[in-house]
Amino acid sequence: MRSSIRFPRRLWAWLLFLVAFTATSFAGRSEDRTQVGHNISIGPGEEVSDATCFGCSIRVRGHVSSDVTALGGSIVIEDQGQIGGDATALGGGIRLDRGVTVHGDVTAIGGRLRRDPAATIGGDVSNLAGPGWIALIVLIALLPFVLFGLFVALIVWLIRRLLRPAAPIVAQPMH
Repeated sequence: MRSSIRFPRRLWAWLLFLVAFTATSFAGRSEDRTQVGHNISIGPGEEVSDATCFGCSIRVRGHVSSDVTALGGSIVIEDQGQIGGDATALGGGIRLDRGVTVHGDVTAIGGRLRRDPAATIGGDVSNLAGPGWIALIVLIALLPFVLFGLFVALIVWLIRRLLRPAAPIVAQPMH
């Protein structure tokens, strides 16, 4: 009888421990922001761990502890905004105003990079402006699929050629 009373108490103790451990492990952890087609704005005093945007732009005036990535949009960092990781814009530009800090790399492919001299960048700066770079990246990304399609077409052509029935030889009457 005594062991049946201990088991629920132990179970409750373990559940309480797990809840407390889980709550403390997530305490102070900031959220990720991911959007498709809707701009992201991180205001002063806000902290986000990652910001990722597909087909939209990101404005940072607060703090992003990790990376900021915009695919098909721009990144604007202003009003003492800080990024703990990298800032990457593919198909859009990046603007860094006075007093902002990016601890990692800044990369703008297919857009302009505008940087105030008072902006701080801890890593490398890369800017491949112009739409030609986007076309090149898309071409390189699609090249394996095109080659695979051509290979499949060649196999189909060879199989059809080998399985084609031979034409019968018709004897010509002699005159």
